[in-house]
Amino acid sequence: MFNKFKEQASRAAEGASQFGQQAGRSIGDFAEKSGASRSINNPIVGTLSEESAKCARILETFINKEEVETGFDQVIPVKVIQEAKGLAIYTVIKAGFLWSGRAGSGLVVARLPDGRWSAPSAIATGGMGFGAQVGADITDIVLILNSDEAVRAFSQGGNFTIGGNLAVSAGPIGAGGEAAVAGDFKQRKAAPVFSYTKSKGLFAGISVEGTGLMELTRTNTGFYGREIRADQLLQGQIEPPAQAKPLYDMIQRAESRDPY
Repeated sequence: MFNKFKEQASRAAEGASQFGQQAGRSIGDFAEKSGASRSINNPIVGTLSEESAKCARILETFINKEEVETGFDQVIPVKVIQEAKGLAIYTVIKAGFLWSGRAGSGLVVARLPDGRWSAPSAIATGGMGFGAQVGADITDIVLILNSDEAVRAFSQGGNFTIGGNLAVSAGPIGAGGEAAVAGDFKQRKAAPVFSYTKSKGLFAGISVEGTGLMELTRTNTGFYGREIRADQLLQGQIEPPAQAKPLYDMIQRAESRDPY
């Protein structure tokens, strides 16, 4: 029965990937024509260097001081990053007319016992839905993995569901008032995962609740040149690659920045 489920999940992921490629190209064409391509991240998985750069850009938008200075105080607090056991960063595209599809890709990294960050593992999400809806959007998502349980969920391969297998809550926000942020962080710490999202498009946004995520085994094989499992990557059995330096540098910046 498990093998049958795995086959169905694999077919669903392949269909979502095809949808993501088609929709991604459409939005990419629109972004290029409108001059917004620099602010829109590609939901289609690329090379390790490309994915690392994409995830670094996404994380930067969640720690950007300029948004605080303009009154948009929705940054991830320094303390939340400093105490994270892992980070999952990805872009999702959602588009539809009456029916909708969702697909996306990104990376997950785990904090190792020596304080370094693990080699990245590729992840993807996809799904279909129906209802009275029309529009399209691209959403950048950062999941803060607060527990070893959350990291293990990403390490075991296969599929799991945010909000199903793994509890999630909206993460605390705010750059200033560290005391208040610390109190909010302590109250919410019971959640294995904090979610942060930013959308561009016509849909109101996206909820990570009920989102299915899966390890991209073939992509990881392409990244590292041999078959490799997510647990090997996230447990530190593989040396962190130089191609992921943009992401590592951005995480360091997120941890060491002035709390404003």
